[in-house]
Amino acid sequence: MNRLGKKANETLIEMSLSADDDIAILTKFKPSQSEGEEYNGPEIISTAGSEIPSSSEQSERKYNLFLKRRLRIDKRHQSKDSIFFRDGVRRIDFVLSYVDDLNKEWEKKLERRKEFESNLQKAGLELETEDKKESEDGKIFFVKIHAPWEVLITYAEVLNIKVPIRENDITPVVENPLDCVLFPLRLPEKVMHPEPDYFTAPFSKDKQELYLINDESTFFSPSMRNRIVNYILTRCPYGTEEGKKKFGIKRLLNNGTYTAAYPLHDCQYWKKASDPNCDSERYTLYMEWARFLRFYKEQPLDLIRKYYGEKIGIYFAWLGFYTEMLFLAAVVGLICFLYGLFTMDENMSSKEICDPAIGGEIIMCPLCDRDCEYWRLNTTCESSQYSHLFDNVATLFFAIFMGIWVTLFLEFWKRRQARLKYEWDLVDFEEEQQQLQLRPEYEAKCTQKKRNPITQEMEPYLPLTSQAVRFCISGATVLFWVSLIIASMIAVIVYRLAVYAAFASLMENTQTLQPISGLLTPQLATSVTASCLNFVIIMILNFFYERIAIWITDMEIPRTHMEYENRLTMKMFLFQFVNYYSSCFYVAFFKGKFVGYPGGYTYMFNRWRNEECDPAGCLIELTTQLTIVMAGKQIWGNIQEAIVPWICNWWGRRKARNNPENLYSRWEQDHDLQTFGALGLFYEYLEMVIQFGFITLFVASFPLAPLLALMNNILEIRVDSWKLTTQYRRPVAAKAHSIGVWQEILNGMAILSVVTNAFIVAFTSDMIPRLVYYYAYSENEDSPMSGYINNSLSVFQISDFPERNKPKENPENFVICRYRDYRYPPDHERKYLHTMQFWHILAAKLAFIIIMEHVVFIVKFFVAWMIPDVPADVKAKIKREKYLTQKILHEYELEKLKERLCQGDKQATEKEFIATEGRMELSRAM
Repeated sequence: MNRLGKKANETLIEMSLSADDDIAILTKFKPSQSEGEEYNGPEIISTAGSEIPSSSEQSERKYNLFLKRRLRIDKRHQSKDSIFFRDGVRRIDFVLSYVDDLNKEWEKKLERRKEFESNLQKAGLELETEDKKESEDGKIFFVKIHAPWEVLITYAEVLNIKVPIRENDITPVVENPLDCVLFPLRLPEKVMHPEPDYFTAPFSKDKQELYLINDESTFFSPSMRNRIVNYILTRCPYGTEEGKKKFGIKRLLNNGTYTAAYPLHDCQYWKKASDPNCDSERYTLYMEWARFLRFYKEQPLDLIRKYYGEKIGIYFAWLGFYTEMLFLAAVVGLICFLYGLFTMDENMSSKEICDPAIGGEIIMCPLCDRDCEYWRLNTTCESSQYSHLFDNVATLFFAIFMGIWVTLFLEFWKRRQARLKYEWDLVDFEEEQQQLQLRPEYEAKCTQKKRNPITQEMEPYLPLTSQAVRFCISGATVLFWVSLIIASMIAVIVYRLAVYAAFASLMENTQTLQPISGLLTPQLATSVTASCLNFVIIMILNFFYERIAIWITDMEIPRTHMEYENRLTMKMFLFQFVNYYSSCFYVAFFKGKFVGYPGGYTYMFNRWRNEECDPAGCLIELTTQLTIVMAGKQIWGNIQEAIVPWICNWWGRRKARNNPENLYSRWEQDHDLQTFGALGLFYEYLEMVIQFGFITLFVASFPLAPLLALMNNILEIRVDSWKLTTQYRRPVAAKAHSIGVWQEILNGMAILSVVTNAFIVAFTSDMIPRLVYYYAYSENEDSPMSGYINNSLSVFQISDFPERNKPKENPENFVICRYRDYRYPPDHERKYLHTMQFWHILAAKLAFIIIMEHVVFIVKFFVAWMIPDVPADVKAKIKREKYLTQKILHEYELEKLKERLCQGDKQATEKEFIATEGRMELSRAM
């Protein structure tokens, strides 16, 4: 077919900015017609919706609906569960819905819709309206949109969409010898690779013969089609209000002119479409990907990309790769945990604490003022044993391992991402393309214009003074909310200090709690309840701040979509970082570090005495805090993602279940689903990045964190796929060649994790004090760690207690008590000052931090240098595709020049022919 014959009738898109217009508009696009055929605009079923219904119509609605439902099947021969116009040929690429609510703005909305739909027709789109009488509830109008071939090829060139030019002739990589072992994890080849592998090139209307166009109706995939239509919808004007030109479907959705705008799913998820022209890809995705029973199977990434677009595809590729890498971390973490479990009985520290002759004879100083009593060290026997599960030599190994694991994960992901960029035709897709595409909101709100130095066209811009004011307001708002988080954390700390005495008194005086008093100490009870309270506060603050962050980002008026997402990402991540991790940072690095000593305690606000760590250390409390916040967040997140949309859809579709299936149209089925939203993926990334922080920043305190994350992610992949396939409308396809700013955030957290884990091992665990005692202060060669507990506890004379701290009762007339510190005894000339051992331990801690950080960073940078970002075979394929594309284009130009020479075209000179042929030779040489 000679497609160049169509050029005479092709039309143009006016995308330039005129002096009278404030925005770029799309007008005067007249679809090409066959000769003698007259274009009459879109097919409109009914205009009854534009008339105000009378009271008689309202009184007879039930009867009319009854008759309508009986006649609907006979009225249409085509199935209502169809993705085509009534002619069965033109595909529905997008659907708009609206309701005539007859309020005071009814006429204004009607005028906007008429203008908007008229401009859509001028842009070349074809419309077909379903009257409200045809809808399930008799209230909703549906406008179905179809993009004809002429519109598709025009905007494919504008959007630089790549299309096939030739099948890939590079020999595939040799099969993996483990394929036979991994066969149970594989999906069918047709599911994994729904399309052949092609060399591709950007589409050009002038060179249509170059592309493998077998069928115009299927050449552009449905995801490409809805992306093109959405591009038009977001830039189509609908009139002038308050002296400003208004445009874009987003504004019309916000002001209620339309209630929804969405592309259609191709079928119901639980069964294939009856139409043989439909691929039923949604059904395939549900059966092979979105069911939990398929959790052990690989993901059909190519099919996900084909159906949902590259942006969603790259998210699931990253999530799947992250989950695969977690498997290694989870195995090593489990081994470290088992090491602690099997060596629990050999731990000399817990043996001494549990020994009645040692721990039973050590009297500890009260843990609060006045109301708390003296207590024996062996009452913490069980908690000290459990603390050894996480505070052992394996902790150091696991902290170093995770520092290297993070680097391997990030470097191997770069390689995986480079392969996907090639396979998904994203090699030449750069962010500069997005930079050149202004946000419609930016164009609408910025009334001033200046000349772009690159394009030399007038563009809207935001004055510097306005930017400064908006940034100041934004920064002040973010600072206020971060301060609010810190204030809430201080409130939780005050809660911990205030209720500790109550828990201590309750457990001592309640006989029913005596059997578990060894396991549930006052410190642990306080830590658990405070962690739960902190989690509730985190969820409440999240709820409010999400809305505040969107509001202040909108107020800043970012220029492009990429700028908008990056700014919102940084605001949300900063808030979530402080919100989720502040309590863990407090327990890890502040609790028990500024306590003072008996008779010289430090107080918060001169009222509440600072908390002390458990005699076995603060690491078990950090583990408790981490477990509650991390597990609680994952459980709550899955409830929000899966159960809430399911309940909403069940409630919204309860009436439709009582009607025949063939009366429930495809556009109505999708209308009743939830909206995924432009920020749908943003929240998914944010959830996973916060989890990534839990398993890297504090992993030295909880080796089982990667295992919990692995189990959650296996569920997360299926929950996300299930909700996307069954509970949400089909999102508009969007391109993305990477995970964006999240990559930089992950890199930053990877570096920070080395520092935090080094400090946790040094200052939160007891490893360094034990090592110093082992090598420098132990006096027993046969059992070097014996005597460590007595060595780590200082002596205080009870008579030195100030009245403020002194317990009300001392029934056993104790003379001295012990406390956790390295200070001189009361009979020493440097009474209650730090001993030399304290300074030795502090020096050892600082030396350990410096050595560990340098060792891990050197290994990280060496590993990053050793692993290339782009695999060698991918580089070869990219070069091969570029060479082949240039060759084909040059051959095409040469053939056209030959044709012009044969036709006697004076413009096609011999020199031009020689220059083109020379360029081909140069391309081959290159």
